[in-house]
Amino acid sequence: MIKLEKGGRINLSKTENGSKVDHVFFGINWGMIEKKGIFGMGASKEAVDLDASVLIYDDNKNLIDKVYFGHLTSNDGAIRHSGDDLTGDADGDDGLDNEIIKVQFNLLNPKVTNLVFILNSYRHHKFDDIPFASARIYTNDSGKPTDVKEIMAKYNIANGPEFNGKEAVILGVSYKKDGEWRFKAVGLTSNSQSIADIARNDVPQIL
Repeated sequence: MIKLEKGGRINLSKTENGSKVDHVFFGINWGMIEKKGIFGMGASKEAVDLDASVLIYDDNKNLIDKVYFGHLTSNDGAIRHSGDDLTGDADGDDGLDNEIIKVQFNLLNPKVTNLVFILNSYRHHKFDDIPFASARIYTNDSGKPTDVKEIMAKYNIANGPEFNGKEAVILGVSYKKDGEWRFKAVGLTSNSQSIADIARNDVPQIL
């Protein structure tokens, strides 16, 4: 497993041992915000609604499709979203993903050249208020890796100063090179408040 840092790259078309891969899962996991009561009494949990999405581009950098909580399957059927998680983990990191996006590379429309993976806060919570958040890429068909060897890469979110006061991030971009799909961790943060804002204001900086 590779621990991705900003700018890090991995090959999504094959595992570390060279086995061919035709699909991967992008999983996002995060926790609810802990609210402390007066004098430490009456602590409570506040739901956090993060939204994982994919913006789909052609070779001319035109947005031709998107997958998010309101459109769970891409028009070509190659990308599928597990559905909207409105709360996050209540009792710490349970090791399971709150939202999962599956990409079936061999089903992608031939026009598709870039997949931009984004995460934003629907209720405008700031990342530095969220106790933990991470993204991982894996291959297990169940969508729940049972062995660390099935995890291709992991990318921690919200633990750096660039996340302070921000509520949206471009996690990374998947692109095709030499006939293989690769992934670059981007980590571009912003306060864009919708998918449309991210596509308009942030994506042009990285494509």
